[in-house]
Amino acid sequence: FQRMLCTWLSTVAGGIVVLCVSLKIFLPYFWEDLFYFLRRKRSKATVKKWARNGILSIIDLFTQRVGKIPHKPFLIYEGKVHTYQDVDKRSNRVAQVFLRYGNLKKGDTVALLMDNGPDFIHVWFGMAKLGCVVAFLNFNIQSRSLLHCINTCAAKALVIGEDCLGSIDKEFISHLLENNVAVWMMSTSCPFQHVHTVTDKLDKVPDCPVPSHLKVVTSPGNTAMYIFTSGSTGFPKAAIITHLRALFVSLIFSHCGAVSQDIMYVTLPLYHISASLLGVSGCIQLGATCVLKKKFSARQFWNDCRKYDVTVFLYIGELCRYLCNRPSKEEDRVHKVRIALGNGIRPSVWKEFLLRFGPIKIFEFYGSTEGNLSFLNYTNKIGAVGRAGIFSKFLHSFELLKYDVWKQELVKDENGRCMKAPIGKPGLLVVQVTDDAPFSGYAGNKEASEKKLLRNVFVKGDVYLDTGDLLVMDEDGFLYFTDRVGDTFRWKGENVATSEVAEIIGMMDFVQEVNVYGVSVKDYEGRTGMAAIVLKPNHAFNGERLYKHVVDFLPSYAQPRFVRIMDVMQITATFKHQKMHLVNEGFNPEIISEPLYFMHVPTRSYIPLTRQIYQKVVSGEIHL
Repeated sequence: FQRMLCTWLSTVAGGIVVLCVSLKIFLPYFWEDLFYFLRRKRSKATVKKWARNGILSIIDLFTQRVGKIPHKPFLIYEGKVHTYQDVDKRSNRVAQVFLRYGNLKKGDTVALLMDNGPDFIHVWFGMAKLGCVVAFLNFNIQSRSLLHCINTCAAKALVIGEDCLGSIDKEFISHLLENNVAVWMMSTSCPFQHVHTVTDKLDKVPDCPVPSHLKVVTSPGNTAMYIFTSGSTGFPKAAIITHLRALFVSLIFSHCGAVSQDIMYVTLPLYHISASLLGVSGCIQLGATCVLKKKFSARQFWNDCRKYDVTVFLYIGELCRYLCNRPSKEEDRVHKVRIALGNGIRPSVWKEFLLRFGPIKIFEFYGSTEGNLSFLNYTNKIGAVGRAGIFSKFLHSFELLKYDVWKQELVKDENGRCMKAPIGKPGLLVVQVTDDAPFSGYAGNKEASEKKLLRNVFVKGDVYLDTGDLLVMDEDGFLYFTDRVGDTFRWKGENVATSEVAEIIGMMDFVQEVNVYGVSVKDYEGRTGMAAIVLKPNHAFNGERLYKHVVDFLPSYAQPRFVRIMDVMQITATFKHQKMHLVNEGFNPEIISEPLYFMHVPTRSYIPLTRQIYQKVVSGEIHL
C-alpha cells in the first residue's frame, strides 16, 4: 500500500509539474488572468453583499466607515488632518444649512463649481445626505459653457467655491437667478445681490445627521451624480453616474493590491471621475487616507510624497512626463510609493519613470466617464492599457471593429454587418450594452446618447456602445490605445496614428513634449502630419537630426511635414494635449508667430518655414 501511495503521489506531483510547465509555455499569463478574474467576481459579490446590508451608495459606505474608523485620518489638506468623523460632521452641517435655509427636495440636482479642497467633499457629501444629485463642473470653462452645463442637468442650485469667485461675473449670476437657479457661495459674504452664503451659517446649525429618509437610496440604479465630459467635440455632456457604477469604480484600487494602510495622493481636479470616484471614493472603500492637493505641482510632488509617506497616487495624461521632465535629484528614489493608477502614460515615459523613480507598479487602465467597460493592465506590461485574458469573455463583451479613418465610418460586409478588425490592426472599440453593462447616457441630451449607440452590429437587435477609440490587440491578448477616432488622420491613402508618431519624436534628446496632429493642405486629400514641440531647457532644435530620426523610424506617409516650436503646450485640466486650436491654425506663418519648420527633402533637414516656402506649398509648386 505504501508503495502504491508513493507511486500515486509521484504521478500527481509529476502531473502538476507538467501542467505548470505547459501553462508557462502555452498560457504564460494564466495565473494572472485567473487571479484578476477572481478579483472582479469578488468585487461583484462585495457590491451584492453591501446591498444586502443596506449599503447602496458611496455615502452609505462612508457612513459605515465613520462608524468603524471615526478617528482615522481621511483627508490631509495643506498639512491639516481631517478624520472620517470630522468630514462626516462638517458635511452634516452643510446638509443642515441647506435643509434650514435652502429650498431643495430629495432628487434635486445641485451643481458644484469648486476647486480642490475639503469643502468640495463636504458639499458633495452634504448634498448626497439630502438625497440630491450632485453635478461636478469644470471651473476652467467659460460662462457660456457653464450655463449650458447647469441647464443640461437641470440644476436647482449652484454652489460656488470662494476661489472660483474671480471667474464669475454679474451677468452670469443674473442669468441663473432669472432661471430660478439658487446661487450659494462657500464664504461668509458675497459681492452679488440675492446670492446666499454657506460658511457663515455652518456654526448656526447642529452637526448631527439630517433625517435618514432623505438620503435613503431606493435603487442602486438611480443617478448619484453627473460628471461632465471634456467637451472636446462641442459643449460638455453630462454623463450619468449611477450609485452602482460609483460603487464599482471605488473598488478598482483594491484590484491593484491597495489596502487600508495605504496613503493616496490625489492631485487631479475633483470634478474629474478619476479624482472623485477612483481617488476619494476608492479611499473610502479601502478605509485609507487621502492626501489632497489643491493643484498638481511637478516641483512639489515627490517632496509631498516623502512628507506624508504616500504609497499610492493617481495620474492622467501627461502627468508622469512632467515628473520626468524635472531635474534629476539624488533622492528621486527615496519615497514609499508602490502603486500608480491612471491612464495616458506613453511607453517611453513609462520606461523612463521606472528607471528614474524605482520599481513602482504602474496600473494603466482604459475607461471613459460615460462608458460601460474598463480594462486594467494588471500585468504591468509597458504600453498596454489592458488585457483580454482567457477569462475576459466572462466579464464583458467587446469587439474591435474595422474602421475607415478617411471616411470616418465602419467597414461593413455585403449584408450590412460590421466586420472585426484582425489581430495587430487598429479597430473601433465597441461594447455590448446589456443589463450587466448598461449605458446610462447623457442627462438632457437624448440625441447625443443615441449617437453613442450602434445597432444591428452583427445580428438584428444587438446594441453596442461606440467608444470613439481605436485600439489594437496583439497575439497575446494585450490591448493598446491607438487614437481617438477624430485624432487619427489619413495621408497618402494610409492611416496615421498621432500617438505612435509622438512616441517616435519624443525619443529625441532635445524634445521635452510633443503633440502630433493632421493639417489640411490645399488640393490634397486627407491631412498631413504636423508636430508641435516644446524643447528641453538649454536645448536647441536640430532639423537635420530630427529629419534623419523620422526617416529612420517612420514610414514616409507618417513623417510630419511641418514642425511648430512652442514655449508651452496647451493642455486640458486633466493633462491631455489640446489639438483643435493647433489644427485650425495649420502651418501658416502669417497666423503663427512661433518658429515653424518644413521637412525639406533636398537638404535632408527641417528648415525654417518662410512665407515664400508656404506660398510654394499651397500653390502646389512644392509637392508634398
